[in-house]
Amino acid sequence: MKWILIPALLVSTMAWSQGKPSDVVATVGTKKITLEEFNRKYKEVTSQVLVNPPNKKVFLEDLVRYEVGLQEARKRGLEKDPIVQDRMNQELYKGLLEKELGAKVQENKVSEGEMKAWYANNPQLRISDILIDVKPGATPEQRAEAKKRAGEILDDVKKSKRPFEELVRLYSDDPTTKNLGGDIGWQSRLSLIPPFYNAAVSLKLNEVSNVVETPFGFHIIKLTGRRTYEEATKREIRMAVFDEKRRAVFDNFFNNVKKNYQINVNSKLVE
Repeated sequence: MKWILIPALLVSTMAWSQGKPSDVVATVGTKKITLEEFNRKYKEVTSQVLVNPPNKKVFLEDLVRYEVGLQEARKRGLEKDPIVQDRMNQELYKGLLEKELGAKVQENKVSEGEMKAWYANNPQLRISDILIDVKPGATPEQRAEAKKRAGEILDDVKKSKRPFEELVRLYSDDPTTKNLGGDIGWQSRLSLIPPFYNAAVSLKLNEVSNVVETPFGFHIIKLTGRRTYEEATKREIRMAVFDEKRRAVFDNFFNNVKKNYQINVNSKLVE
């Protein structure tokens, strides 16, 4: 149990008293809080932080209030409240995943070979970008007009002898990078949306892309750098490989469990 009303602190967990584990330290309605239960919960809470040990009497009072709150909530029928039920369902779901998959996920190890293999297809890139902005809620006509403008700008970029950075300042709608020559710094598959990254990673160094569409608008991308594995941020790579292994554990679990349920999905309704 995680306590959210009590400061969680690290102290020695000496026995509450010289009493027996079965001795009752408090009774709330029909609920009896034994010395054993008190010590177990006290140890659990105090093992989570490093300073300011809690006073055991204050902790006991919080246990009493917690139990009063539970009983009062049940008396008021809060377990039938839709919001409460939704939160309970979320905790059940998280509990299932932790119990069934927590240890398996933590057992995953990431090797140097796996990191190199992943990075070969997912390098870190440095990119400059001309953005033709499309506002949220734009009509199909507005989006089409933005696409047409992007095509005209691309024609000018390909014909022009001016530096790409200068053309960014002339055409880009991105106020953040406009004065930086469109430079968005070093990026990876983890930090960019797929259409943008996929277009960028396919470019040769200093090559300019065709028009790339994303939910933010239309882009003309120039690849200005590509890190080798030795130069790349290893922590990010390790995290990406670990996350792929974690997803594989989850996918395997749900693919097996879903066989026990009749499931009908109409994905067209959410397109």
